[in-house]
Amino acid sequence: MAVVAPSGPVPEERLQAGLDVLRGWDLDPVVAPHVLDRHGEFGYLAGTDADRAADLQGAWCDPTVDAVLCARGGYGAQRMVDLLDWAAMRSAGPKVFVGFSDITVLHQAFATRLGLVTLHGPAAAGVDFVKNARAQEHLKATLFAPETVRAIASAGTAMVPGRARGVTLGGCLSLLVSDLGTPHARTGARGGLLLLEDVGERTYRIDRMLTQLLRSGWLDGVCGIALGSWARCGPYEEVRPVLADRLGGLGVPVVEEFGFGHCEGALTIPFGVAAELDADTGTVTLDAPALS
Repeated sequence: MAVVAPSGPVPEERLQAGLDVLRGWDLDPVVAPHVLDRHGEFGYLAGTDADRAADLQGAWCDPTVDAVLCARGGYGAQRMVDLLDWAAMRSAGPKVFVGFSDITVLHQAFATRLGLVTLHGPAAAGVDFVKNARAQEHLKATLFAPETVRAIASAGTAMVPGRARGVTLGGCLSLLVSDLGTPHARTGARGGLLLLEDVGERTYRIDRMLTQLLRSGWLDGVCGIALGSWARCGPYEEVRPVLADRLGGLGVPVVEEFGFGHCEGALTIPFGVAAELDADTGTVTLDAPALS
């Protein structure tokens, strides 16, 4: 297993804490060369674009590595994704890829370029991962006993009741919107179960981003929607009406507060897997284990 940092800089103490968790699972995590770098001019980046891309590609193409975990999100994946050699990565064969937040950009690229299932799950150096047993155990089960987590249950409730079938996709709302029209982005959510969350976005910005997805046609044909966390987006009683207004009219089931994303004890959600969403029971049931 390798740990990479495609986006923002990584606090060393949190990285070490995350590595300790992984070692506790009898794993031998290898830290890519530039994970602890910080860009000389833009301190919000974990090193240069070329180095971050080289770390990811090197880890993916290393035959001794079975899984690649992102150390954190932040910002920067969009700056390095076009530097990856997708032909070389395709030749390296399927592996496990885990991350969330800014890593949404890479989830899309792995789907469109490699056709792979990926895991929207905790960052290896994320504060919620290193301190939360639920987040750790759900990721661990997804990696080592995927047949035990085919039914992903949450405390979510139906915003729009009903059941729907489709292929899971999604991630961070702001990244899906900023990725529109780029070479590696999905062209739409048709046939999909869309999982959406975000962090630190004001209500009007959430409205604007959802409206852009609607106006662009990106949401045409979506089968169902699961809404995760909206941490630091203001009181949920102010966020919820916007979500209901923009998504409630699509005529598909919508479940809210599903428990993934930027929240305590975040669930690991496989992307690229056929599944059924039951908004009334707050569950997503995978047709087959995410990993084989």
